[in-house]
Amino acid sequence: MTKIPFTRRQASAEHAEAIRNAVRTTETMPCGARIATQADTDALTALLIDPQISDPIYSLPKPITRDAVSAFIDRHLQERARGEGLLMFLDDGEKTAAGYCDIQFWPEWAACELGGAVRTNRQGAHTGFDGAVAAFGWLFDEIGVDLICETAARNNIRTAKLLEHIGFRYLGEIESETPGGGVRASHYWEMTRADRTVARK
Repeated sequence: MTKIPFTRRQASAEHAEAIRNAVRTTETMPCGARIATQADTDALTALLIDPQISDPIYSLPKPITRDAVSAFIDRHLQERARGEGLLMFLDDGEKTAAGYCDIQFWPEWAACELGGAVRTNRQGAHTGFDGAVAAFGWLFDEIGVDLICETAARNNIRTAKLLEHIGFRYLGEIESETPGGGVRASHYWEMTRADRTVARK
């Protein structure tokens, strides 16, 4: 199993605690997503039960059931309380899920991994690109991380192109551990604050 992030620079105790506090107090993201709660279980289950959305994502419980999604939400609420994780829910104004974001933090490294998906009918055009740029900017500027790492299934060409267009550095293949204890081969990228500065010029 490959441990991420690859790049590990010890954050100061003050910086790590600032990240934890930012995570604990997060309510929304720039895209309008908010903290997922148990009240969102049915809507999130309906989104994730679509294999086009859930199959490429290694961090999701399999199979997708209401109980599994409920436990997934509860785990993230516990992670938020520790300042180590967020599960954000994006609705479409009609009590159905338009998408979600799953963010894991390593405050000791000032690092995080952002995952998630949007409903298939909201994909395409510049929606994914603009949303990703806004989310990564928020993680750097508001949460305070210095490094973002990303993974994607080997056949996920769309995500690979998106990340490299934004300015992420491709660092090769890794083995990602699934919630059920399995392994998935994944591509792996990183972006530091310095990388972001270069990409924005």
